[in-house]
Amino acid sequence: MLEGLRIVEYATYVAAPGAGGVMADWGADVIKVEPPGGDPIRMFFSSLGVEEASNPVFDMDNRGKRGIILDTTQEVGREALLKLIDGADVFLTNVRPGGLQRAGLDHETILKRCPRLIYAILTGYGLEGAEADRPGMDSAAFWARSGLAAMFRPKGGDPVQLRTAFGDHVASLAIVGAILAALYERQSTGIGRLVEASLLRVAHYVGGSDLAIQHTRGRIASNRARADVPNPLINYFKTQDDHWISLLQRQGEKDWPKLTRALGLEHLVDDPRFANNRARRENGAELVGLMDTAFSARPLADVAAALDAEEMVWAPILTPAEAIADPQARAAGCIVQTPTHDGGSMPAPAAPVRFPGADDGPKGPSPRLGEHTRAILGELGYSEGEIDALYASGAAA
Repeated sequence: MLEGLRIVEYATYVAAPGAGGVMADWGADVIKVEPPGGDPIRMFFSSLGVEEASNPVFDMDNRGKRGIILDTTQEVGREALLKLIDGADVFLTNVRPGGLQRAGLDHETILKRCPRLIYAILTGYGLEGAEADRPGMDSAAFWARSGLAAMFRPKGGDPVQLRTAFGDHVASLAIVGAILAALYERQSTGIGRLVEASLLRVAHYVGGSDLAIQHTRGRIASNRARADVPNPLINYFKTQDDHWISLLQRQGEKDWPKLTRALGLEHLVDDPRFANNRARRENGAELVGLMDTAFSARPLADVAAALDAEEMVWAPILTPAEAIADPQARAAGCIVQTPTHDGGSMPAPAAPVRFPGADDGPKGPSPRLGEHTRAILGELGYSEGEIDALYASGAAA
């Protein structure tokens, strides 16, 4: 879908490279510009004290890209980057605004030079305000500062850690959508624009349902224990064979009779303690106890059949190992084979959207450090001697 689109990615870690990775899957020519030493996420495992021959965290977000090393602190390295940008449709970065300003790579300067360019920047806290230049990663800007960590914190308990790059990848999707909207606009105007997303703003959208309540009502429900949730039918239950399930209730009262039939609790359907949503909330602990007993008396297979027969909304809580082996996940295209440098392939999470009938999967492995530097510089018109001089100076590698 994006064949012929050229993206220069001047970014590190996950959120912005994740956006480049999605668009590379969809056919864009994404040139990843790395500093000498490489993108720090290449050291993900070694920073944890674990030595690994491969790095699936880096590979997932950088598959199918071409890689070049430029030292943009040197004028000749910066000039090479500007030549790359001159021929690009999109410039994608997550360098902090102050650093871009000091290097002459800020959006005002670049868009004046390249008025058709889509200049896409992903920041922690936005481009305005006193803290616009604050460093921000997803567990800080997305998770903690936005209120999400407090929402997920068990009542009376400690905050919980955000899983690896969780907020980053949500932001990746936001910036992909914004870039494509700007490209559509450019078809009509012939002019590019600045596109800006921040981890903080993305998080406010992700937590938007709760935050909308906070805006209008001044408070939201806390993240409570199972016996004390606002709606006991939206909850977790364990089966006889130690499988947890997530149960949901749709709006209204239609699901309550269905659930009582599924659990063999028909005698409770008109019980005044549980006859409507308000009564079930007021007597939630008692109802959860009764449902715990009913669920724990039957294995998952029986529970699944009974809930499905009533068309209840539920799902098993799978471990990561079970999730990647889930036949439905595979049928939904959640897993793709990513080419490796040895000519083989490895399984990895897919980009989040499928285009049936199109080649919408990984186009190649992630680039080795500086793998395509010479080739890309050659495409820009540098002679072999000039390329050798860039290597000798350390401006390219």
